[in-house]
Amino acid sequence: MREDGRIDAAGATPRRLFAYNGGFLAPRLRRILAAAGYELRIGLPGPRDAVAVWGRSPTAWRGEAVAARRKVPLVRIEDAFLRSIQPGRAGGAPIGLLVDPFGVHFDSSAPSLIERMLAENPPDAADVLQRSADGIARLIASDLSKYNIHDESAPLPEAGFVLIVDQTAGDASIAFGGASAASFAHMLAAAKAEHPRSRIVIKTHPETAMGLRKGHFGAAVLGPHIDICSAPLSPWKLLQRAAAVYTVSSQLGYEAILAGHRPRVFGQPFYAGWGLSDDEYPAPRREQKRSPEQLFAVTHLLAPVWYDPCRDRRCSFEEALDQIEAERRTFREDARGYVALGMRLWKRGAMQRVFGAERRLAFADSVPRAIAKAGREQRNLLVWAGSVTPELQASDVPFFRVEDGFLRSRGLGADLVPPLSLVRDARGIYYDPTHESDLEALIATPAPAGAVRARALVASLQEARLSKYNLAASSLPDLPTGHRILVPGQVEDDASIRLGSTETSTNLALLARVRQEFPDAILIFKPHPDVEAGLRPGALSANAAMRHADVIATFADPIALIEACDEVWTMTSLLGFEALLRGKPVTCLGVPFYAGWGLTRDLVPTPVRRSARPDLGQMAHAALIAYPRYFDPVSRRPCPPEVAVDRLRSGQIPHPGRANRILAKLQGAFASTPFWR
Repeated sequence: MREDGRIDAAGATPRRLFAYNGGFLAPRLRRILAAAGYELRIGLPGPRDAVAVWGRSPTAWRGEAVAARRKVPLVRIEDAFLRSIQPGRAGGAPIGLLVDPFGVHFDSSAPSLIERMLAENPPDAADVLQRSADGIARLIASDLSKYNIHDESAPLPEAGFVLIVDQTAGDASIAFGGASAASFAHMLAAAKAEHPRSRIVIKTHPETAMGLRKGHFGAAVLGPHIDICSAPLSPWKLLQRAAAVYTVSSQLGYEAILAGHRPRVFGQPFYAGWGLSDDEYPAPRREQKRSPEQLFAVTHLLAPVWYDPCRDRRCSFEEALDQIEAERRTFREDARGYVALGMRLWKRGAMQRVFGAERRLAFADSVPRAIAKAGREQRNLLVWAGSVTPELQASDVPFFRVEDGFLRSRGLGADLVPPLSLVRDARGIYYDPTHESDLEALIATPAPAGAVRARALVASLQEARLSKYNLAASSLPDLPTGHRILVPGQVEDDASIRLGSTETSTNLALLARVRQEFPDAILIFKPHPDVEAGLRPGALSANAAMRHADVIATFADPIALIEACDEVWTMTSLLGFEALLRGKPVTCLGVPFYAGWGLTRDLVPTPVRRSARPDLGQMAHAALIAYPRYFDPVSRRPCPPEVAVDRLRSGQIPHPGRANRILAKLQGAFASTPFWR
C-alpha cells in the first residue's frame, strides 16, 4: 500500500524477482521490470525475495511450486491493456505491464490488483477522473487498442450489426474467467435469439487473423445474416457502427464499455460485475457500481507499470500513449513504403531513418522514373516540398511533400545538420498559403486533451529556451530603452516569401515598413542564421539596415530577443510563431501558417478557409505535436516531441564536426543502396 491508501503494484522498494520461464529473458520485459524497481534473477529466492510468473501460463506452475516451497510471495505479470503495434507473437514488444502481487486480472476465482483497487479504494478525485476521460478520448481519436495493426483503408461493415467478439482458443482468460469453448456457441445462440433480424458480424482475434492461433468460429457458423470479419479493422470504428456487442472475456468488451456500449458478457472478465455490462454469469464479490472513468483510472492510470523505451524509464500512461501514438503513426503511414524524389544526397540518411522503418525507401532522380517505380512496387511517392516540379503537378499522381519540422536541431539545415523532426503533407505544405495543407486542417480541428498536452510542451520549450535551430548565440547587445520591436530577417529567396509575402518580400522593405509605422520605436533587426552563416541570400549591409533599425542583433539568441522586445513584426518567419508561444503580439506582412486564425495582426489578406478561431494551445498542438514526425537519435526509433525536447535540452544528439558535409553525403549514398539499415 502507498501512503495515500492505494495499492502500488510495483511496491515501495526494489525487490529481487526469481523467474523460471524463458519469456522473462526478453530484453523489453526485463527493462520494464527494472524501471519498476525489480531485479530479475535466476536461482532460488531468499526470505526477502519473490517469484515472478507470467499470468496463468502453462509454465507458471514452476514458479508457483518454488514460491510455495520457499514460502515467498508470488507476483503474476501480464501485458497492460495498451501493449504494442504488433502482437507479441509477431515480435511486438510491450510498452506496459501489470505486476500483480495478488492474482491476475482475468482470473475471477480470486481478487486481483485491479479488483481490489476498484472494490476497496475506487478513484474518485476530480483530476484523476478527468485524466481518465481525456485518456479514453485520446485512445479513440488516435485509434489505439491493445494491438494496433488495423488498416484504416479496409472497408467497414454497414452500421447496425451485432458484434460478436471471438478469442483465441485456449486463452487463459477464458477458462480462468469462468467460461469455456462452449461459451462461444452459447453467446452466438443468444445473439441470434435476441436479434433475429439483425446482421451478425463475428470479429476474429488479430492473432487468429495472422494465422498464429486458432479461434472458436469457422466457416460452419456462416449463414445469410452471419459474417466472419478477419480484416484488421479498427476496434473503435467497429464499436461505433455496432448496435450491440457480445463477448466472453475479450478486452474488446471493455473497450465497448468505454465507447458507450453495455455489452452482453458470457464470462467473468475484470470489467464485468461493476454495473456496466449485462452479465450472463455475474462475477462473485463484485456488487459495487463503478463508472467507466473509474475502471479506466485503475486499468490504465494506476495499476500498470508503463515504460518509455526512448528514455529507458518508467513513465505515466500519458507518456506511454505519446510513444505508441508516434509508433502507430509510423506504422500506419509508412506501411506501403515510398519512392523518394528530389532528395539531395545528404538528406537521404535522415529520410531513410524517419520514413524507412517499415519498408526501406527507394530513391529516384526523375519524375517519370519515380512515378513508374511507385506504380510498379505499389509504393507512395515522397518528394521534398521545394523540389515539386510542374511536371509532377501535371501528372495527377498523388504524392506527399516533406519539409523540416518546427523543432529541428542544434544546427542549420543549410549546414547539413540532420533534423529531429520532419513533416509529411498530403494536401500541400505549411509555408504555401495558396493551397490548403494538412497543418491547416489540424489547426482547425481540436484534438482530445490536445491543448493540455500542448501547454505542457510549450512550458518545456520555454524553460529550456529552445527554438528551431538552437545555435550557440552571443549575449544580447545593450538595447536602448523604449518600445522595442523585433524584426526578424529572412532568406529572401525562401519559398515562404515567394508564396506568402508578395507585397513585402525583402528584409529592407520589411524594416522600412515597420519604421514607417513606428517612427519613435526601438527597431531590433535579427538577421536569419542561414544568412549570417553565408549559406543563403538576404544579407543587408550594416549601412542599409541602420537606415531604419536601431540595433542589428547579429548571432543573438532569438529567444532572449523575443523576451526583451514588446512585439514582433515579420513577413513569414517562424520566429513569429515562437513569439506567439511566449505571449508576444505579432504583426504579419505575409501569410505564414500561424496567420489568419485570429492570433496575429494581419496586414495582408489571409485565406478565407482559415475561418476557425483556435486558441494558442490548439495551434501549438497542431504545429508541434500532430503535424511533425520526430525521430530519436539515441534510441533510433519514432518518438513524441517531448523526447525531442529532452534531447535538445540535454545535448544528447549527434554533434556534427568539420567533416559533416562529407559524412552526410556518404551516409546519403549508402542510404540509396540495399546495404542501408
